Amino acid sequence: METAVTRYVAEDEPRKGLTVDLIGAVHVGESEYYAALNKLFQSYDAVLYELVAPEGTRVVAEPSGGKRHPISYLQHVMKNVLKLDFQLDRVDYSAPNMVHADMSPEQFSRSMKERGESFFSMFLRMFKQSLAAQAGRENGPSDVDMLIALVAKDRAFRLKRLMAEQFEDLEGAMSALDGPDGSTIITERNKKALEVLRKQIDQGKRKLAVFYGAGHLPDMEKRLLSDFGLKRGSQHWLLAWSLTRPAGAAEPAAKTDAAKTEAAKTDAAKTGQ
Repeated sequence: METAVTRYVAEDEPRKGLTVDLIGAVHVGESEYYAALNKLFQSYDAVLYELVAPEGTRVVAEPSGGKRHPISYLQHVMKNVLKLDFQLDRVDYSAPNMVHADMSPEQFSRSMKERGESFFSMFLRMFKQSLAAQAGRENGPSDVDMLIALVAKDRAFRLKRLMAEQFEDLEGAMSALDGPDGSTIITERNKKALEVLRKQIDQGKRKLAVFYGAGHLPDMEKRLLSDFGLKRGSQHWLLAWSLTRPAGAAEPAAKTDAAKTEAAKTDAAKTGQ
């Protein structure tokens, strides 16, 4: 499973040399993935990152065994089950070019209240989208596949493949979450991130990156093209999850069709743009 790094460039003479890279993030991944990101981040004047926290927050790794936010706890459970690493533990947010670019908890809550949103209503949107996607998908993973994966010796590998297939409908799920009039969790947070981006550009930064969850990037791209007048340029991909079977492990008895396996590695498994 891969995430995209997509470049947007300014072509007008006054802003010559200005580039903005949208870097899709997954919150749990291979240790090599985060090492590659840390190396990539060193090449930018500023890297804008997401985290609903007070303005200017600097991220520090959470202490082992300490009290965690419920979402953070679930992400740690996920990384343990899949034998992956957690983004906040591996990305070097202490680097001087890392810039917090997200809403504060107060801004987030106020926006949700003004929009009449709730986490329950967002959950219902995504649940309905998930049901519709499953109904329209042939040969998708079944409950039996999940049960087999959970008791298999190579549980982490099988679960990664099953979850990677679910990412095939990432854009559809996020569009359902966002809704026709946008949402706090996507639209308003993106607006905040790009406000910070504009300030960084006004300060003279010319090589910038926005490091956000892949589901945010389609909307961000539209705004970079329309509001910032940038043009889409190059794109490359980073390997976030390896879906290659460990050496010596047997192929699962259920659903071993080669075409489906290949699809899970490529089309169904890619996130980002």
